[in-house]
Formats: sequence, C-alpha cells, structure tokens
Amino acid sequence: MNSNNLPETFQEHKGISYVGITTCFICHDGAGHIFMAKRSNEARDEQGTWDIGGGGLDLGLSAKDNVIKEVQEEYAAAAQSVDFLGYRDVFRTLPTGQETHWLALDFLVKVDPDEVRINEPHKFDDSGWFTLDTMPKPLHSQLPYVLDKHADELRKVLEAS
Repeated sequence: MNSNNLPETFQEHKGISYVGITTCFICHDGAGHIFMAKRSNEARDEQGTWDIGGGGLDLGLSAKDNVIKEVQEEYAAAAQSVDFLGYRDVFRTLPTGQETHWLALDFLVKVDPDEVRINEPHKFDDSGWFTLDTMPKPLHSQLPYVLDKHADELRKVLEAS
C-alpha cells in the first residue's frame, strides 16, 4: 500500500499534524552536472524557484525504492546508482503561517542524461544541467542548506567525474 491510497485529509496533514518524511534526490550525469527543474505556478510551494527532485515516502516502500520511483515519475529516467547522503530536519513556515516539520532523506542518483526529461510538465516551467559553480537563481529555500551540508561528498563525486 502506498501513500496515494490514503485518505486525502491524511495526506494534507503530512508535515503538519505529524512529521512528514520525504526522499530528496540530486540527479547527476557522471560528468559533473546536476539536473534541476524550475517549479511552476502549479507547484505546491516556492513557485519560480529551482530545485532538485523529491517526494513523500510512500507506505510500503523503502527509502531507496521511493527515490527510484520518484526519479522515474519526475524525470522519466532510470536510476543507475543511488547513494544515501544523509538526513536533515526541515522546519518551515508556509505562506499561510502554518508551521511544518519534515524529515528529509537526501540521495545522490546517477542517471543517463539522454533519458532525462520532465515527466510532470504541470509542475515545472524549465529544467537544465548545472554544475555546483553554475547554479541557476533563485534557488528553493532549502537547496543552499542541502548543497552546503553535503558539499564534501558532492564535490568528491561530481569533480571526480
């Protein structure tokens, strides 16, 4: 059973009535580039910002399997390798003033750049490949922290490419 089968009211409470769990992924091409997408006006929040991928952890899936599923759903690509980077607590206040708490599990995922495309066009306005030194702006509010927290591992993998 996955979280898509849960009642809508339960889904709406993730991160609010209980800690939500999300799997986030930084897709790379093995040649030093990271794939990012710009959130559209139809995105849940932080419209117009550039972001990595992610999605709520589905009931019945391991975190790694959830990442593999989300990469396929969002970017139409098969994960060639999936490496756990670490976790972080995400405390945010929504524009409505509602405070939220999520536990984010961060992964580095290698993909074939020829496979990657936006598979959910209603959620994204633009996309592209970037390096750690050529990030687009504006970035999602959480992204600078993610990049800083995992900087050593990211540079090791991306600069070795």
